[in-house]
Amino acid sequence: MTSASPHSAVSGSASQTLLEAKGLGYSVAQQTGDLVILRNLDFNIQRGETVALLGPSGAGKSTLLALLAGLDTPTAGELFWSDQAFSRLDEDARAAVRAREVGFIFQSFQLLPELTALENVLLPLELRGDRHAEKQAGLWLDKVGLSERAGHRPTQLSGGEQQRVAIARAFATQPAVLFADEPTGNLDAENGHKIADLLFSLNQDQGASGEAMTLVLVTHDQQLAQRCQRILQLDAGEISSDQRTGSDHE
Repeated sequence: MTSASPHSAVSGSASQTLLEAKGLGYSVAQQTGDLVILRNLDFNIQRGETVALLGPSGAGKSTLLALLAGLDTPTAGELFWSDQAFSRLDEDARAAVRAREVGFIFQSFQLLPELTALENVLLPLELRGDRHAEKQAGLWLDKVGLSERAGHRPTQLSGGEQQRVAIARAFATQPAVLFADEPTGNLDAENGHKIADLLFSLNQDQGASGEAMTLVLVTHDQQLAQRCQRILQLDAGEISSDQRTGSDHE
């Protein structure tokens, strides 16, 4: 594991390590004893990397994603974000980091049903006070090929179209890291392939025009995982392998 500078409660280090897990674990108390979901994970993720969390159902992939994104806190070990002790922050402080630094794409799309496609993309931009929010939302809908569907609500869109809206929403705020949890899981093979192509294409485009976005992708699909530069294989809550694929997203 790449060595990191001493950790503190203040970010701003020149380190290229974005996320670092040290002895990270997560368990849930039950009447029969603790159910261990993740145990003693040690790894780091560099800025601009594309990393797949690969493994079968029940391996702990989505739980790990939730910990990395600060949606939950570990029950053992620590998580550092740019040398900041992220897992020690309270929920308000973690939420502030997410609002500033993080984008999400979910298997179930998570669009607001009462809003149009444009309004769904617009919402996070407005929440952070972007002065050109509507223009930016329109540009991102165009990038995902949905300009003509801007006024449609999610129920009027196909699954593939809904995921395109979700991708536009995630990229619109230009986050430092994008967490994608089974982004093709609810789609048929053809649409799943198109969404994967779009996801990696947009990520490459951003890297070419500025600072590369870090992508952390949860999947059980080996083929999709191979499109990432690196694969962390999870089995029964532990990392069984950490390998580089040599992929450049082509």
